[in-house]
This record gives sequence, C-alpha cells and structure tokens, in this order.
Amino acid sequence: MINNLPSPPFRVLGIDTSLRSTGVGIIESAGSRMTTVYYGTLKNPPGHPLSACLLRLQDGIDALVREHEPQAIAIEGIFYAKNVKTMMILCHARGAIIAQCARLGLPVYEYEPRRVKMAVAGYGGAQKIQIQKMVKTLLHLDEEPQNDAADAMALAITHLHNRTAFSALAATPL
Repeated sequence: MINNLPSPPFRVLGIDTSLRSTGVGIIESAGSRMTTVYYGTLKNPPGHPLSACLLRLQDGIDALVREHEPQAIAIEGIFYAKNVKTMMILCHARGAIIAQCARLGLPVYEYEPRRVKMAVAGYGGAQKIQIQKMVKTLLHLDEEPQNDAADAMALAITHLHNRTAFSALAATPL
C-alpha cells in the first residue's frame, strides 16, 4: 500500500515450458491476496513436427494473454539436463514462447527451479508433490493441480513474491 490506498490488481502468467505439455497458470494479486485466474496445459500431440508444435505454443500463449491480460510473464530458467536433444527441444520451446511474449509487449522474468521451490515450499529441494500441495494451499484450490500447471502457478507466485523494490533487482527481465 502507498498512501493507504490498496494496490491495484496485478496479473502474472507463469509458464512451465515443455514441447508436449506446457503448464500455464495465471495468478492475480491485490495487496497480499492471490487469486487463481486460470490454469491448465497447452498440449501438442505426439508425432507433430517441431515447427508445428512451436507455432501451437505461440498461438496458445497469444490466446491466453489476449483473454486474461497479464502484466508480466514468469518462466522457468534453464537447468542442467543429461540429454542434450531434450534440452535443445526445451530451448526451442522456450525461445518460441519468449519471442511471442516479447511480440505482445510483455516483460518476461526467469526464475531458477530452486528459487521457485524456496518461494513456494520454503525448501529449494522440494519434490513436485510438495509444490502441488503448497500451490493448492496458497491459492485455496479444491484439488491439487496437475504437475505442469502447478509448476506454472508456482512460477507466478514466485514472481508476485518478488515484486518488491529490493527483490526486483534479482529478477531482471529477459
């Protein structure tokens, strides 16, 4: 609050990137209260060529942004992977999504997986089920969201927790 006026609502689209099942979650905060606006996954059928999958991801993000009007994007940072081919495909998907967000004029913030786990579960080594349970609790959901969607909502929650002047320095836009 500034001058005892409530802060205006702020929407963040969290994105847990994958070629076949990208998790998305839109969270709105007003002051310290967070509300779920939307969550789910953007699916690509097996066997579709990479280029078609990337286009579908861009179109899906475009539709979500136009419908729900988030002010920022929170995306998971690159992490170590043993399989180079899988990492390259993930990088293609991330690039397509980041480019689409830039085309729409939205700032994209990147968060390391450990930082997201710490922000949501209080422990940087938290397991997926712990993240699902904490997302359900923090957002007062009736059921635990699917893994990809829970991770996307955790990213959005992390960004909302990091919107203060001091912590914004650690989360610079891509």
